[in-house]
Amino acid sequence: MRIPHALVASLTLAFSILSLGFAAEPNTLTPEEKAAGWTLLFDGKTLDGWRGYRLQGLPSAGWIINDGLLTTVAKVKGAELITGKKFDDFELTWEWRVAPGGNNGIKYFVTEDRPKAPGHEYQMLDDERHPDAMRGDTHKTAAFYDVLPPAKDKPVKPAGEWNASRIVVRGNHVEHWLNGRQVLAYELGSDDVKAALAKSKFKGYPDFGTKLSGHIMLTYHNDECSFRNIKIRELK
Repeated sequence: MRIPHALVASLTLAFSILSLGFAAEPNTLTPEEKAAGWTLLFDGKTLDGWRGYRLQGLPSAGWIINDGLLTTVAKVKGAELITGKKFDDFELTWEWRVAPGGNNGIKYFVTEDRPKAPGHEYQMLDDERHPDAMRGDTHKTAAFYDVLPPAKDKPVKPAGEWNASRIVVRGNHVEHWLNGRQVLAYELGSDDVKAALAKSKFKGYPDFGTKLSGHIMLTYHNDECSFRNIKIRELK
């Protein structure tokens, strides 16, 4: 019996995924990932392990879970989500898809004691349509928002398509990754970071830009954005 070419290609892809140790289903961990210390921050079904920023429970609006995706509801009185747990040195990965013209981000080193500047933001933006992108590279996807720009040749996918992002924190060293490529690296407390902060909206917060054990935050910016495969491992 002749096997259709499309079926052969599909089986080959599935075998390749399994052989590389990648999870075949979204929001799951492979045995290799579990052994390496990875944990899921989103199980695809619930918001267990999350709460609202400066809230005891979850926000009353702004987020829905459907078909394994965590998605912001646009143009409502939503609020940011943060992990109940704090993290120091870690590797965080996630996939995201922003709607055309949309804006969102993930923040880390998040504290509830500084609500107007809660933490460093990995920017997630429609670079082609959102007006914030017109303010410069420090406002575009994968930037340390308003502080440091990503590489100009970053491999970003357009709005409506999935991007894969990664943040790595080891001591004072921080990396931003986008679709498999490191696009930004900086050292907390360095002269370069201090100079950039002095020109940013965060210049009035002397402790911003320093290392702290903090929450991970999913921001709410009134635009639609979907998340999946949010995973973290603590680095010892």
